[in-house]
Amino acid sequence: MLLAIDIGNTVTTLGIFDRDELRATWHFSTDINRMPDEYTALLLNLLHNQGLKPSDVTKAAICCVVPPLLTTYEEIFQRYFNLDPLVVASGVKTGVRIRMDNPREVGADRIVNAAAAHQLYESPVIIVDLGTATTFDVVAREGDYLGGVIAPGINTATEALFRNAAMLPRVEMVPPPKVIGTNTVSAMQSGIIYGYVSLIEGIIIRIQNEMAEKSKVIATGGWAGTIAHETPLIQAVNPDLTLIGLKIIYYMNRV
Repeated sequence: MLLAIDIGNTVTTLGIFDRDELRATWHFSTDINRMPDEYTALLLNLLHNQGLKPSDVTKAAICCVVPPLLTTYEEIFQRYFNLDPLVVASGVKTGVRIRMDNPREVGADRIVNAAAAHQLYESPVIIVDLGTATTFDVVAREGDYLGGVIAPGINTATEALFRNAAMLPRVEMVPPPKVIGTNTVSAMQSGIIYGYVSLIEGIIIRIQNEMAEKSKVIATGGWAGTIAHETPLIQAVNPDLTLIGLKIIYYMNRV
């Protein structure tokens, strides 16, 4: 089985693949202060709850945007799983050609998402990832990764609003029934949800105008479902896009 791990700034996502089937997924907070043994105990317990042993994991792939944790996970796999994971980094085949000014600046998770979207949905494609940051990644028809856009994530912006405005409460982030809020809570919900819908629609339109062709738009990340429900410009939501991309890249390089 293949264990795919996406180590993000806020959340770490894991998926276990039995051939092409994604058998289970898990999410937990990313914490650089955890010791390797703590991560090991957490990982082994998650596998145990699925009836799996370390020996059942024969392959592993990692993408990481928190460099201190990469060494931690490599140590875990070598000590407890007796294998070297594939780490998505410079020199790894991905199926997309990076056309950025400095390819090393591109986060591994964004390249993994681009590789998955290029194979699953065909290009040209725009990937909107609604995580700690809201990112847009653009893959041209021939598989060239052209670049993208980075904006604050919904949670990131919302937390800044709560911290810096003493009179504004924490509210449940759900779409209100109408844009014009008639109380503080609905006004905040409207500004955050519909504000981000408008941001995303505006960026998508500008990207498509620059590309001079219509692209498929795929959303992933924790807020993807909520935002996609509010706009017709997003054609598909795939919460497992990064994990699938890790599987695709693993078999490009290790088979």
